[in-house]
Amino acid sequence: MDPLSNLALAGGLAWASGFRLYATVFVAGLLGRLGWVHLPPGLATLTDTWVLVVSGVLALGEFLADKVPAFDSVWDALHTFVRIPVGMLLAWGVFKDSGAGTQVAAALLGGALTAGTHLAKSGGRALINTSPEPVSNWTASAGEDLTWLGGLWLMWRHPRVLLVLLALFVLLLCWLLPKLVRGLRALWQRLRRARSGLSGASR
Repeated sequence: MDPLSNLALAGGLAWASGFRLYATVFVAGLLGRLGWVHLPPGLATLTDTWVLVVSGVLALGEFLADKVPAFDSVWDALHTFVRIPVGMLLAWGVFKDSGAGTQVAAALLGGALTAGTHLAKSGGRALINTSPEPVSNWTASAGEDLTWLGGLWLMWRHPRVLLVLLALFVLLLCWLLPKLVRGLRALWQRLRRARSGLSGASR
């Protein structure tokens, strides 16, 4: 694979892990196992039978959990400690044969990209969950599924296009994340006031 394809693979896997970690591992491993895509030596472990079985089962659980309002936010919060490290490992594995310095740089950038994607997803879904109806949650989840699939397809078929879109995504994150933080802070303050009001009423 040429350097740009490797860069797109590392960035694409890190980005996709922020949306659908287990499905990303499963799809990449399965396609590599079937010989439909080429995986670098550092990602050969993804084609192992046990990795495919475990990631496939967890991907199904992740898919279902993401469709349940409120529980999806709990799932996202717990997976803050899973998605980001695994996103780093996937980016690191792409550049296994490129030297330690390149691997560390790839891991750091991959972790940052996974973290940004994860925070945008989890923060957005937390705000959406303030709506009592489930349709907006299901719509957001379906949109994430389609975006994730499109990103994986571009990663292998049109890596240069994906790199351009990832650069635009990073710019979007720079604009979006501060707004999400302010929205979540306002939501937390409303919840605290509501909790204080309930506590005062019960006395």
